[in-house]
Amino acid sequence: MYWVYVLWSKRLNKRYVGSTENLQVRLRAHNAGHGKFTKGGVPREIVRTERFETKREARKRENSLKSGAGRSWLDQELPDFYR
Repeated sequence: MYWVYVLWSKRLNKRYVGSTENLQVRLRAHNAGHGKFTKGGVPREIVRTERFETKREARKRENSLKSGAGRSWLDQELPDFYR
């Protein structure tokens, strides 16, 4: 089982999209400052998750959400305070 997740940093007022096999371990790693792109915005909270059967499917969705169309979709799907 694989996950695509969206994290929110209230401090930076930014979101981050990633994928993982273990969501809770990955969130702890982000909040411990172990992520290159997320260490400056701790604490981060999960604001959206999607579950996939394969790593390939999860990576495809992650890349989609990181595209211009994916960012626009997230802008519409997430509440105003996560934009």
